[in-house]
Amino acid sequence: MSHELSAISGTNYLMSYMRYLNNRIKKESLYHKRFRKMQQIIQQQSLDTYFQPIIHLKNGETIGYEVFNRPEQSKLFPNTEIFYDFVGQTDQAFIFDYFCRNISIQRFVIRAPQEKVESGVLLFINIHPHVLLDSNYHSGETLSLLQEFGLDPKNVVLELTEKSAVTDFVQFEKVLSNYRAQGYRIAVDDVGSGYNSLKTLVYLKPEFIKLDRSLIQYIDQNVEQQELVSLIMGFAEKTGTRIIAEGVERAEELEYIRNQGADYAQGYAIGRPKQEIDPGRIPEMV
Repeated sequence: MSHELSAISGTNYLMSYMRYLNNRIKKESLYHKRFRKMQQIIQQQSLDTYFQPIIHLKNGETIGYEVFNRPEQSKLFPNTEIFYDFVGQTDQAFIFDYFCRNISIQRFVIRAPQEKVESGVLLFINIHPHVLLDSNYHSGETLSLLQEFGLDPKNVVLELTEKSAVTDFVQFEKVLSNYRAQGYRIAVDDVGSGYNSLKTLVYLKPEFIKLDRSLIQYIDQNVEQQELVSLIMGFAEKTGTRIIAEGVERAEELEYIRNQGADYAQGYAIGRPKQEIDPGRIPEMV
């Protein structure tokens, strides 16, 4: 009996090990396929670029656009989130970030009416905080791009996601001071989506706070969300920071945040991301 149990145990172990090897081979194969696809996207510049308007809540003017770069859906990358998660797992994050900034600026200049470029409309460009801290990163590269396309740094807002936690705030504050000296402004994105929000705001002192959509959706009906937004808006008022409410999809949400004193808003109710650069609008209450 003991020999039979030993044989069964050995067989089970071998089968488990074979399953492990098989899964590992599949994962490595998928990684390499995705890596080659990512490189192909960079080489062929095969990202679609979209612009979503941000409006001033007092006068309805479009003050700027956030840029989104999205790959085509495929079996390897069925959605944009999976694609960007994968980029962050590779050693190509710096190269890809530079590539995205390049096409964002280039396509904005090509597609925007000349009067919009000259009027100083803001361009919000997403940038990963870790890229700014990368020793390979040279701060003058973005400035050279802007000069090439005739844009002023004061019209560019570097948008940092709050979901990517910053740990060395002192070092990061020095990096951002360098960018501000060149004329750029800073926005902290996804505020309210993570535990690190308030510390990030205190140390980085952004010119813009972008409230996460999780705080805005149905805020007119949710007391807890109202309290947290009120807290952040109080901080913004005392520090001279502008509030942008993201993810506004209902007229009631927009009306609430406008009555509370938010400066700007962005979302499907105002304007969807489009390849064309269209102005946003304030929806009518129903």
